[in-house]
Amino acid sequence: MLGLALRAGRLVSGEFSTEKAVKDGRARLVVVAADASDNTRKLFLDKCRSYSVPVRIYADKASLGKALGAEYRASCALTDEGFAKAVLERLDALKADGKENRGDQNI
Repeated sequence: MLGLALRAGRLVSGEFSTEKAVKDGRARLVVVAADASDNTRKLFLDKCRSYSVPVRIYADKASLGKALGAEYRASCALTDEGFAKAVLERLDALKADGKENRGDQNI
C-alpha cells in the first residue's frame, strides 16, 4: 500500500517532508519507524497530537525504506484519505495480532 501511495503521489517521506505535510494539513496518517531516534519519534508523536493526525509506529527504518523503494526511511506521511484509511486498518490489524513491529508484514 505504501508503494502504491508513493507511485500515486499520495505519500511523502523523510523527516522534513513528513513534518511539512503535518504542518500544512495535508497528512492523513504518519508512519514512524520503531528504531527512529527518540527525538524523531517524540517530534512526530507531539506534532501529530497537536495537529490531530493519526500516527503509528511500524517496524524499522530498513523495512519502511524497503516498502518505499529506498534504503532507509524513519518517517512518511500519507496525504490521501483512502490510502491512509487502508494502511491504518492494516497496521491496527497487525497490532491486534501482535505483529506490529515486524518488517516482514506488508503494509
